[in-house]
Amino acid sequence: HPKSSFNDYIVFGGMPHIAPFKLDYETSMKALRDSYNSAILQDVVRRYNIRNVSLLEKIISYIFANTSKTFSASSISRYLKSEKINATVDTIINYLKFCEDAFLISRVKRNDILGKEILKTEEKFFISDHGYREAMIGFNLKSIELILENIVYMELVRRGYDVYIGKVNNLEIDFVAYKANELNYFQVSYLMPTEETRKREFGVYEKTADNFPKYVISMDQINFSQNGIKHLNIIDFLLNE
Repeated sequence: HPKSSFNDYIVFGGMPHIAPFKLDYETSMKALRDSYNSAILQDVVRRYNIRNVSLLEKIISYIFANTSKTFSASSISRYLKSEKINATVDTIINYLKFCEDAFLISRVKRNDILGKEILKTEEKFFISDHGYREAMIGFNLKSIELILENIVYMELVRRGYDVYIGKVNNLEIDFVAYKANELNYFQVSYLMPTEETRKREFGVYEKTADNFPKYVISMDQINFSQNGIKHLNIIDFLLNE
């Protein structure tokens, strides 16, 4: 059934090498941790000759915990200071870049829709596969909103879009996706049980005065499409290109 398969996907992610373990939690997570440690850490550490491996691990676990949230290198630096670790912003930026080059994470810049400019600070980072997050820090289901956003981001990239975070005045649209001559807006939510939630998720589009397609994606089974904004169930979104 797609719904239970999707719930498994939220926890296990989509790495093919764990398929033989048939969703056995312990074995799958161990395999993910092993591949993370060997492929990623060693790859990054060796390739870039990183001496401070524990700093790299701290930065990666910060990103895993905060996937889909907006932050900057200086907020990571503040977090590390609170953990009694000193790291310059430059070092953090370099380590983030190394992780990007190893395809462990993706950086998404913000696009000021009204001003049409790309904003430099406060970016978001997404994980190439959220199963790694479950293996390394756990609790994907508890952070389901973040995981859903990560899933939608990776799917848009897979479909060949250039993806940015949208900013309209002080509101944020989760994704502005460009491909050739098309532009689509996507807002991702977990569930929208109340009128208030729906108002918030659909309301971010009020200031975008253009006619490009606008979507709200959530796990709701009821179709809440309104004012020309399409509402999609996330499973339908993933299954239908």
